[in-house]
Amino acid sequence: MEKKTGKGQGMEKKAVDILKALLCAYVMTGILLLILTVLLYKAGLSEENINAGIILTYVISTFSGGFVIGKLAGVKKFLWGLLLGIMYFVLLLLISLGIYHSLQSDMMNLVTTFLLCAGGGMLGGMVS
Repeated sequence: MEKKTGKGQGMEKKAVDILKALLCAYVMTGILLLILTVLLYKAGLSEENINAGIILTYVISTFSGGFVIGKLAGVKKFLWGLLLGIMYFVLLLLISLGIYHSLQSDMMNLVTTFLLCAGGGMLGGMVS
């Protein structure tokens, strides 16, 4: 087996780091949505509370993913966090398109969600 050196190895490491951070963000999403579901079932939350909970889930999840990628990257943390937030949003959009075969919200909601995901990831990267 040959040992990889140079940029190829660095790119592989960055790709693995991004996947680790995305996995962290989506695990956090699952946990927070499970908590939100239990609260909906037990407390009978209103639609406004559910929407606020979903927004909070996006921000906390991308923040945690941005924090992880910031720790793993070590340099230009806020840019890596921003990239992670954008990738989280794109993956979220692709999953939504795969399930519903159309966009379920208007353009303003999509832009708001994009900004929340990108901002949460960047903030997590900056804090790391």
